[in-house]
Amino acid sequence: MPLDLIFYTNPMSRGQIARWMLEEVGEVYETIILDYGPDGMKSPDYLAINPMGKVPAIVHQGRIVTECAAVCAYLADAFPAAHLAPPPGERHDYYRWLFFTAGPVEAAVTNKAMGFVVPEGRERSAGYGCFDDTIDTLEAAVSGEGWICGDQFTAADVYVGSQVDWGLQFGTIPSRPAFESYAARLRERPAYQRQKEIDNSLIAEMQKQG
Repeated sequence: MPLDLIFYTNPMSRGQIARWMLEEVGEVYETIILDYGPDGMKSPDYLAINPMGKVPAIVHQGRIVTECAAVCAYLADAFPAAHLAPPPGERHDYYRWLFFTAGPVEAAVTNKAMGFVVPEGRERSAGYGCFDDTIDTLEAAVSGEGWICGDQFTAADVYVGSQVDWGLQFGTIPSRPAFESYAARLRERPAYQRQKEIDNSLIAEMQKQG
């Protein structure tokens, strides 16, 4: 009998973000691993779930959610007992930094990594302005000893934290004390460690078969 919560992923993808969030939530979920080919993410069955043909995606009680930031926010609301979202009246920082990272940070980091540079004088035409301003703003958001929303760890930290953690590992975000300290705190979380253990094991198995 299928579970009410199904997770479509590939361990070598942004699916790691969604798995971390699922581990923070602590609910039982079914995992379906898809490859990048025509029988996996590009298959008709999966394209019916996500027409982009990308992972991750979740299906919760028949409801489809794609996009990592949306998955994180949805799961926080769907499972309030995990306390991964602030009270509705206190979500200003939560929404601000979740969407800032999904929008300007994602675009700025991707463009920089691919060698795309906003022409001088055209910064107003780009949603993020320029890379340096975006990174400086992100740094300010994660400075200090707490979390995005103060003392409460939330789904925003899963998403923002994943971008910082990966950026430091792959060199797409510059190493700065605030980023390093934030990432170190994230890596101490049991759910983060479980996610890494699960996905690293899957990656090793895929490489053996490979």
